[in-house]
Amino acid sequence: MLTIALSKGKLLEPTLKLLRRAGYASPGLSAESRRLVYACPGRDMTLLIVRPSDVPTYVEYGAADAGIVGKDVLLEQDCDVYEPLDLRFGACRISVAALRGRESRTRLSSKIRVATKYPNIAERYFNRMGIPVEIIKLYGSIELAPVVGLADRIVDLVETGKTLKAHDLTEVEVIARSTARLIVNRASLKMKHEALTEFISRLRSQAPSNSQTMRSGRSRRLC
Repeated sequence: MLTIALSKGKLLEPTLKLLRRAGYASPGLSAESRRLVYACPGRDMTLLIVRPSDVPTYVEYGAADAGIVGKDVLLEQDCDVYEPLDLRFGACRISVAALRGRESRTRLSSKIRVATKYPNIAERYFNRMGIPVEIIKLYGSIELAPVVGLADRIVDLVETGKTLKAHDLTEVEVIARSTARLIVNRASLKMKHEALTEFISRLRSQAPSNSQTMRSGRSRRLC
């Protein structure tokens, strides 16, 4: 039996659509469902619905054989998992943003304060740029930090840019682009090779193509 960890939230609905197209339907499972464990009749598969940040942990430690999660989570956590497939949905970007008109402002006498829920990604980026920073970890409403003077910059996930615009923020730099990824436990890939290979192949055949991804992504890059 395969156990697959799926991300709650925005990725769940497109993930379920992909699984159904690939032949992995689970009665009663929808984006509004409240249960956390679902069987896939006829497929010898169990689906777990967990927080996105927990998916790599479930997979790395073998509680799940595979999982579907955003690349942003993988970049932040740097877990030891196999990543065989870009599923090409849930496209967004990890960006640096600042208040409009203050994009070039830097602190000459102290570190730049950066608010984010991605402290590892942010620190690696600013270290690479040679800019000293003080990272302020937040768990939500990141856009408020520059508005109330808590931070000079934020590093956050951006899809359309509407939330930034609503808070008079503008993107300064795109650090990385993120889409949904299939990840696999390394031991499971050896022990359950045939079942996982079939699962990967079925998802690959139903995932959006490069051309579809480019067409759907054009408007996002301009937002």
